[in-house]
Amino acid sequence: MKSTVSLVKCRSYDYAGVRSAVERSIENLGGLGRYINKGDRVLLKPNLLIRKKPEDACTTHPAVIKALAEILIEYGSRVVIGDSPGGPFSSVYLNSVYKQTGMEWAAKESGAVLNSNTKSFEKANPRGLLLKKATLAEMLCETDKVISVAKLKTHGLMTYTGAVKNMFGLVPGITKAEYHLNMPGTGDFADAMIDVCLCVDPVLSFIDGIVGMEGDGPSAGTTVESGVLLSSPCPYRLDMAACSLIGFGTNEVPLLRRLAERKMISADMSDIEYAGDSPDSLGVRRFIPPKSHGVRDFNETKAPGIIKKFLSRFVQTRPFVSNVLCSGCGVCKESCPAGIIKIDGSKAKIDYKSCIRCYCCQELCPQKSVGIKRPPLSYLMRL
Repeated sequence: MKSTVSLVKCRSYDYAGVRSAVERSIENLGGLGRYINKGDRVLLKPNLLIRKKPEDACTTHPAVIKALAEILIEYGSRVVIGDSPGGPFSSVYLNSVYKQTGMEWAAKESGAVLNSNTKSFEKANPRGLLLKKATLAEMLCETDKVISVAKLKTHGLMTYTGAVKNMFGLVPGITKAEYHLNMPGTGDFADAMIDVCLCVDPVLSFIDGIVGMEGDGPSAGTTVESGVLLSSPCPYRLDMAACSLIGFGTNEVPLLRRLAERKMISADMSDIEYAGDSPDSLGVRRFIPPKSHGVRDFNETKAPGIIKKFLSRFVQTRPFVSNVLCSGCGVCKESCPAGIIKIDGSKAKIDYKSCIRCYCCQELCPQKSVGIKRPPLSYLMRL
């Protein structure tokens, strides 16, 4: 079975251009009526990782959300914009994220509603491999359809983050940390991401790649003017196409490897039909991967404990704290699934003996004071 992936060139966040790109994307996929009924309550789920400004390219740009919301409302849908960002899933924090990321503006301009429900529920997930039931944000119970609107970025733990990972944002607050702690290996965590996406089952997925992020993403990388809006009814093949566009192969990205192993995508991309602009015409170069890229995940090896300990200490990448940039705000401590970070002398300190290398501290640090360190031995071993 093949899926259509739409690629539309869009070089800036000028609203007229963004609106046109979104309209073209929907046309390329056969029109809104194939996925949405008039009167449907639609959840637009952006990537609102942390409280960042739109120009930081850490979160989905509000111009894309406004355009989608307007088109849906004009069609006859009721639209809710919502996410469960990293950190506490509380009304106070949620509202501050909406304001800083421009979602408050997008809702006001389009007539959409911002989700304020911070409750959760459990949903059966018979198609899941590891998660036969998933804990999700209750906002899903108040909507009929979900449209994912992700951001094109690299990721310290998973190399890449896009449409499938965006659905993991509907796992509320503390439960995200539990999943990281229980599934520290990249393979298991990829399976958990896939299972959550299967459970939510978005009808359409978009990726805002107008300005993306490379390097040590998803929050501390460097912006890239990639100039493309991607979309598809299939989030799995959309991620495959997005990774191909930024030069990442199937074996480089844990999510794609697991999708191929689970027969949900074809590694040779023969199950993808492109619509709109051709990949070659977009001129998108290979993204610089995170420093952790290419280093084997020793959480998933069967090596003896003493060997694992050696590899973990001298070969495995790890987060590190810059004492110059660290303000001692405690966000990393609060977000650490393993609970092994403390604030000592107004600076964050990591207990590396117990670190599971999930990079949540690096991902959620508002000052970009947590980086990724790659030991020299890992280069010598060519892992």
